[in-house]
Amino acid sequence: MKTTRKRYSADFKAKVALEAIRGDLTLAELAAKHGVHHTMIAAWKRQAIDGMAGTFSGACDAARAASDSEVERLHAKIGQLVVDRDFLAKAFGR
Repeated sequence: MKTTRKRYSADFKAKVALEAIRGDLTLAELAAKHGVHHTMIAAWKRQAIDGMAGTFSGACDAARAASDSEVERLHAKIGQLVVDRDFLAKAFGR
């Protein structure tokens, strides 16, 4: 029998990790509340804490700027390919 892994959204992970960071409930209580294994919650908590430093360092802004320029370049490439496709469609009478 084949089983598939359950995937959790980033919002769900962030919500659960924030609850774990607050410390109002234990990991076992959070695991029972959300139906997730406590080691996953601990990993999400560790990722959230590690990621906080990047939020304040400005590295996220640099990555976002690089990502925006990449998106712009890809949109230009898509536009060029559309023009080429339309030209070839006219040339072959489609």
